Amino acid sequence: MRLNKFFASAIVASAMVASSSVMAVDITGAGATFPYPIYAKWAESYKKTTGVGLNYQSIGSGGGIKQIKAKTVDFGASDMPLKADELNKSGLVQFPAIMGGVVPIVNLDGVAPGQLKFSGQVLAGIYLGKITKWNAPEITALNPGVRLPASNITVVHRADGSGTSFLWTDFLSKTSAEFKSKVGAGTAVKWPAGVGGKGNEGVAANVQRIKGSIGYVEYAYAKKNRITHTQVQNRDGQFVQPDDATFKAAAAGAAWAKTPGFGVVLTNQPGKASWPITGASFILMHKSQADAAKGKEVLKFFDWAYKNGGAMATGLEYVAMPPAVVKLVEAEWKKQIKDGSGKSIW
Repeated sequence: MRLNKFFASAIVASAMVASSSVMAVDITGAGATFPYPIYAKWAESYKKTTGVGLNYQSIGSGGGIKQIKAKTVDFGASDMPLKADELNKSGLVQFPAIMGGVVPIVNLDGVAPGQLKFSGQVLAGIYLGKITKWNAPEITALNPGVRLPASNITVVHRADGSGTSFLWTDFLSKTSAEFKSKVGAGTAVKWPAGVGGKGNEGVAANVQRIKGSIGYVEYAYAKKNRITHTQVQNRDGQFVQPDDATFKAAAAGAAWAKTPGFGVVLTNQPGKASWPITGASFILMHKSQADAAKGKEVLKFFDWAYKNGGAMATGLEYVAMPPAVVKLVEAEWKKQIKDGSGKSIW
């Protein structure tokens, strides 16, 4: 009798272990390189807490959109929000996960981080290939007292479909009519000048390698790689530094509830303290989940990140989503993301 009880207990224990291992199913995502540093940090902490891992491919927003539409990952990520008609056509739901800033970076001897100043018009002129020397009058006029060389500017841009490029070109289009008409805003544009790099990682690496270069990356990449960033003039005419406070200032007036799919674009926002190239990074999931358990694991990960990932986000100079926005997002999960029978998975 005791022996039977022992075996029964052993079977129950092994069943519980098997059950927990089945529940701890890793989730997959792909897309934007902009949020990769914080997603990696969250994933490491989340796995220690829950046993569930995240395999995230940092391939650019364009790749993430393609992969979620093809259903090869559990979620896609894009820094360019999809419009309502595209979301509906593809059966997708979209929500913001994190906010941050895109910053210009340079490789110039003798220039300290945050010392150099740019306006949107001057950055547009550089990326149009019209301002080609570091000591051009358009640059020196903004930077009296800064010793700038007479050398050529090497422009570095993204070579892949990129939400970071969308934020960058959207800002330049809003501040330069010529850039808007000749290049425009998009994840992939026809660049008039420069060399390409794949991902924020590739742009950062090229700027580090090429003397006299300028590029643009999410701020965490500039900090992590100790690359010289610059100030940028905002809509109110103020030159501001990129940091948690200026990103928050740009996001303060965002109309999340009134925008379909939460697709708010935060570039060139008003406010004396606003960083002008701020943006959110968005998650894309299918409204109808073929694997409801896997879909729920994705939502559990982002729910955990919303509630527990704020300090980690701040440490990497990202801005966590405000609680009021999280409440709106999770209401949309309940309303829109369902299993095959039409039942909400959240």
